[in-house]
Amino acid sequence: MNKAPDFWWRQGWSWQSALLALPGLLYGRTSGRRMLQKPLGKSSLPVICIGNFVLGGVGKTPFALALADRLKDEGFSPGFILRGYGGSATGPLLVDLDQHDASVVGDEALLLAQEAPTVVSADRVQGAKHAEQSEIDILIMDDGFQNPALAKDLSIALVDAVTGLGNGKCLPAGPLRAPMAAQIVMTDVLILVGEGDAADETVHLAARKGLPILHAHLKPEIQPELRDKPLLAFAGIGRPGKFFQTLEKEGLEIAQTRAFPDHHSFQVSEVEELLKVAEAEGLQLVTTSKDMARLKTAGPEIFRWLAARSEVLAVSMEIEGEEQLFSIIRDKLRSRAFDAQG
Repeated sequence: MNKAPDFWWRQGWSWQSALLALPGLLYGRTSGRRMLQKPLGKSSLPVICIGNFVLGGVGKTPFALALADRLKDEGFSPGFILRGYGGSATGPLLVDLDQHDASVVGDEALLLAQEAPTVVSADRVQGAKHAEQSEIDILIMDDGFQNPALAKDLSIALVDAVTGLGNGKCLPAGPLRAPMAAQIVMTDVLILVGEGDAADETVHLAARKGLPILHAHLKPEIQPELRDKPLLAFAGIGRPGKFFQTLEKEGLEIAQTRAFPDHHSFQVSEVEELLKVAEAEGLQLVTTSKDMARLKTAGPEIFRWLAARSEVLAVSMEIEGEEQLFSIIRDKLRSRAFDAQG
């Protein structure tokens, strides 16, 4: 399921979630048991996993990028490992920005590879072994929180303060990837993203477990061109509405929007329609970094026309209490080194 249905984010039961209750129960039992399985392999490199409890964007990639940037300041040579969702490659392979496009490695891998070496692999254990042959000395796993295959030294879970866990039900009845009883057990640090009270129940659950709870904020970077004329905003991400709301919150004038499924492979007809509407109505096109990564590496030349005509609303992640987070990371690394010596 690429596009999250609206009923997922409404509290309580709806007729749709009630209809899907039994499949959700079965999925939850299976995913919960799988999460608690013993890992199939352990890397010689420390592994920090960045995940979330629900399906849909909460800022994992910006958080992973911010974490890698800070790790570099600490003297590490971080690298990323991910599935490469939306791409055809099963790996393991090291992303080459000159050779690979989004159809091969996925849009997220292209963004991460601009910051640090990035390995795409459907098999996380084999991907970690591949990373061990490079200059990487610490691995950041973008997503894979619910995947038990590769042992993790630290699991950081992000939760959106505005939407929280949605209706609190497991796929397909709701957005949860596994029951919270299983997910909270595997969590080491909770990051509350944004402002709101929708995640209060999750915060209380984490507090009862004694987890460190930190805050983070997505910071939009507004290009001057976005203030010059009305906007035609388009996005193929987990929650396009969140992108549109960010534009509005920044005081930008949105004339029209186009929402597509997550990791959407744009069709020529869709690109033509976007260009024609923008030209006819004098609108500035704006999209996300992930969508731009797909457009710039897609086949037909018209995709590059759309990329050239569009501005990107780039976002960065600001982590409050960053020193506390890195104190936790240092403790984990020391503990790992001590265990290795023993």
